[in-house]
Amino acid sequence: MTALETLTYEVTDGVATLTLNRPESKNAINPAMADELGDLLATVKRDASVRALVITGAGGAFSAGGDVRGMNGAGPRSPGQIRAGMERYRRATVELMGLDRPVIAAVDGVAYGAGFSLALLADIVLLSERARLCMVFQRIGLVPDFGALYTLPRIVGLQRAKELMFSARELGPQEAVSLGIALEVLPVSDLMARAQAMARGLCGASDAAMSLTKQALNASLGSDLSTMLEMEASGQAIAASSDYLKESARRFVAKEPPQFRWPERQVPHLDPKKNA
Repeated sequence: MTALETLTYEVTDGVATLTLNRPESKNAINPAMADELGDLLATVKRDASVRALVITGAGGAFSAGGDVRGMNGAGPRSPGQIRAGMERYRRATVELMGLDRPVIAAVDGVAYGAGFSLALLADIVLLSERARLCMVFQRIGLVPDFGALYTLPRIVGLQRAKELMFSARELGPQEAVSLGIALEVLPVSDLMARAQAMARGLCGASDAAMSLTKQALNASLGSDLSTMLEMEASGQAIAASSDYLKESARRFVAKEPPQFRWPERQVPHLDPKKNA
């Protein structure tokens, strides 16, 4: 792997941690970061030792979104040049959305614009109690990107997605949970520990069953019942013939601990004023 300039990446016991690492700009996503994201995610896809991925940001922020300062300093570009430049963001979006292993976004601080969109591409979103999310694009006259026009309506419904994108208003963590955008809110000090524990738990699942389930769920809202039942039957034929199932059945009969166990959460006391 080539040296990374805008990201950090490490793998421990099957869990990969990808950190957006431009803290001086609150991890704003510039073309270099988008290129590195696409390249790194393609590498993750080929690495069978990675069984779960955690994405987070450095310096107390997830991502402030696109690099507006960089946009301001760029010279004039034609619509064709701008469209061609969007290919790097498209590639990163497709690589992350198509990753056949579970992805957890651990969001601390701001997740604005493309940063919010990036978090929506994860399978599970965890927020710190100081997280702030915003589809900020309308404030600067841009269209939501990084797949948000696809993901957000599927998560919150069409009318709410329009309201969030049209208004460009900020969301607190508790509202994000109530809308289904995030799963849990945690103290800042517990955020990464919870994300890592969840990822380690998911590493104990069947690779085949996890991949097949994720692919089917991603296809479900654009499919009909007949298609989904066919995916169910085909997936079960693969999963039910795996060594994982044989070992799980043996452990069940022997009354041994299961291979997969979802980590229990220790629910902390949160300050409601911070989550409004």
